[in-house]
Amino acid sequence: MMMSIQETSVDASSQSNDIELAHRIPLPGSTSTFFLSSDTQSHLDSTDNPALFNNSRNILRNVNESALPPVDKGLGAWSFLAAAFMIEAIVWGFPTAYGVFLDAYLQDPRWVSQKNATSLLPLIGTLSSGIIYCSGPFLNPIATRYLQHRRKAMWVGAVLSCGTLFGASYATEIYQLILLQGILYAVGGSLLYQPCISFMPEWFVARRGMANGILFAGTSAGGLLLPLALPPLMSKYGPFKTLRILAIGAAIVLLPLLPFLKGRLPQTRVRIQGPAPRGAPGHRDWMKDKLFWIFMAVNTLQGFTYFVPLIYLPTFATDLHISSSNSAVTLAMLNGASVVGRISMGYLSDWGNPWILALITLFTTSVTTFVLWGVFSHSFAGLLAFGIAYGSIAGGWSSLWTGFVRPLANDDPAMSTTLYGYLLLTRGLGNIMSAPISAKLYSQPHNITSGPGSTGFDVGYGRFEKMIIYVGTCFAGAAGVAVLGLAMDARKGRQTPGNRVSE
Repeated sequence: MMMSIQETSVDASSQSNDIELAHRIPLPGSTSTFFLSSDTQSHLDSTDNPALFNNSRNILRNVNESALPPVDKGLGAWSFLAAAFMIEAIVWGFPTAYGVFLDAYLQDPRWVSQKNATSLLPLIGTLSSGIIYCSGPFLNPIATRYLQHRRKAMWVGAVLSCGTLFGASYATEIYQLILLQGILYAVGGSLLYQPCISFMPEWFVARRGMANGILFAGTSAGGLLLPLALPPLMSKYGPFKTLRILAIGAAIVLLPLLPFLKGRLPQTRVRIQGPAPRGAPGHRDWMKDKLFWIFMAVNTLQGFTYFVPLIYLPTFATDLHISSSNSAVTLAMLNGASVVGRISMGYLSDWGNPWILALITLFTTSVTTFVLWGVFSHSFAGLLAFGIAYGSIAGGWSSLWTGFVRPLANDDPAMSTTLYGYLLLTRGLGNIMSAPISAKLYSQPHNITSGPGSTGFDVGYGRFEKMIIYVGTCFAGAAGVAVLGLAMDARKGRQTPGNRVSE
């Protein structure tokens, strides 16, 4: 296994050459100076010679390894992963299950009567999840420099996310819902969620794909439970009291979880001294890697379309004259199937070629959309089949990220966090844009004179036809770009056997 230095600190009372290293897992390909103290960093920064730089790092390797908890196993790693799974379920559960709220809002005259309601109300869910996605490149550099404040940020995020949901229950205007349930909730969710991503590389290395799959499955778990819980709550208390109940419940669950969300390294001994020296091998090499940029393009295109069924599936079910409880079941089954898809894809990403996995996922999802949603979803059983298939196939996409990040980051925690931030950003941009695009497609003129028809394309008198075509076509287009990435990856493999370095 490739190994790396994790942290060094200088004891002021010791001799000037005595260096205490808080060691985790040696990672020889890493160039991060993330865990070096100021004195040690100054020594390493005194040369621009890459060979001397590596020699200095090699001197510090394998010191004090037993002082820290083990990676990939042990109580610390698994308790962190379990708590992070729950945080993921809470933070992402509300945006993922927003389709149930949207269906309730669109049937309420108080909201529908307001200007541009059909365009603005769908924006709330994608805006909240999109901001959380896009916050990575902005929050991660701050978290990297002020590691000791990451856990404090999580407490602030917990208060903000629960408080804004509670405040949204008193909203009377759409812009208030957008501000509270959309924007401010997302800010709190970002402060709560992003540190989990930065802690993950400290706890899991060899099994990181599986661990990320379990972490990302939390989103689907939240999306499974909330749609099942929301209809009975809404029918009894209404959407606003339901928001208050959920906000209080989330706060109660978060309180005992936060103590388990911590890094493997002692934060009081960490020092941040900026980037690695110029000439240090691997410094910003990822920016020159063509394959990574192609994958970011695929990731963005996938984000433009993946969230559309999550937003409109309950509304689609309503047009099928399905009860509100069964309507929520379709979304819950989609998210429930995503749990299996994310864990499975995370496991496969530790072993398989990520480009092959990406191509299979994208192409199969395109076929599933056209066939199961477009043709067979004219009944509850057909819609349920589409939700399960779509969730299990498309839902595991983010678990593939480990396979694309690992060759570039070489298991450097700081580099892994940076690359995940950019992947979250590109997916978030697609997520945000998917709301106005799908709202425009939903409001397009459709055949209001014909009968309901016998295919999914005809549901709602054809209101969803263009939306289904859009989703299926975007997935097919992303698969086409993935073919280019797979071809370039195969050519690179032939040119540099066994090595996946940047071009």
